[in-house]
Amino acid sequence: MNKRTDLAVEAKQLYERSTRATSALEGVVAREGKRFGFTLTHIEITNEKGERNLGKPIGNYYTLELGKEEIKGRSADRAARTLSELLSAMMRLKKEEKVLVVGLGNREVTPDTIGPNTVSGIFLTRHLIAHMPQYFGDLRSVCAVTPGVLGATGFESQELVSGAVGKARPDKVLVIDALASSDPERICTTIQLTDTGIVPGSGVGNARLAFNKHTVGVPVFAIGVPTVMDLQACCDSIRDNSLMVTPRDIDRRVHSVSKIISDGINRTLHPKLDAQLIAELS
Repeated sequence: MNKRTDLAVEAKQLYERSTRATSALEGVVAREGKRFGFTLTHIEITNEKGERNLGKPIGNYYTLELGKEEIKGRSADRAARTLSELLSAMMRLKKEEKVLVVGLGNREVTPDTIGPNTVSGIFLTRHLIAHMPQYFGDLRSVCAVTPGVLGATGFESQELVSGAVGKARPDKVLVIDALASSDPERICTTIQLTDTGIVPGSGVGNARLAFNKHTVGVPVFAIGVPTVMDLQACCDSIRDNSLMVTPRDIDRRVHSVSKIISDGINRTLHPKLDAQLIAELS
C-alpha cells in the first residue's frame, strides 16, 4: 500500500520501511534534536538520488512537533518563538527585503483553511508604508494574498500569485498550506518548514502548479500543517484511494495552529515590534 504524505520526515520513514533499509539513505541527511522542549527533525536532501528516494526536491525540511496535547498559553508562545527562530534562520531576511505571504486553501473546506486563517493574523504593512511613511516607513514591507482554488476562481493559485509578485515585487515569498500525513497523530500537531517551495494538493492526489523560485521568480519558502490523512493508511479494507479523513474537531485545531503560525511569522517579519502590539494591529 502506497501511503500518501507531504512530510519529508514521513517520506523518509516510509521509504526505509518499504526497502527494509539497514544503512544510511543516500542523498538524505537527518538530524533530530530539541528546541524549547519541542522535538525538531531536520531532513536535508542533498542530491538527485535523495530526490528520487523521497520524491521531494533538493533542500531543507524542518519538522516541528508540538505534541499531542492542545497548545495553549505559554506553550503556544514557546511554539511561536521556536517557529520564528527556524523561519528566521531559513529565510535570512535582510532589513530592506520585502515579503509576500500566500495563504493557500479553500475557505469553504475547514481542513483546507490553514493558509487563509494564518494570513488573517499577519501584520501587513505595504499599504501603510505607502500611505503613511512617516509612521510606518521603518517597517518591513509585507503584503499577502489568498488566491483561493481553481474551482472557485478559474485561475490556478500560482497564476494569481505570479501576478501579485509582478505587482508588489517582493524579494521573497512565504507560502502557507494544509498538508496530508500518513499518521493521525501528526494532524495539526506537526509543522513543516522548507526552503524548496510547495506543490499544492500533492498529498491528496490533486497536484497543482508548483510554487518555487523557477515558477515564481523569487525564492519561495513554505510552511505546512497536516490536517488530513489517507483513509487507506489506517484501514486495510478500504479500496478507494480517494478517501481522506480528518478529526471531528478540526475547526478548533486549525484555529489553534494557525494562530501559532501567524505569531511566528509576525515575529520573523517584524522582529523589533512587541508581540502584543502586533496582535493588536493585525
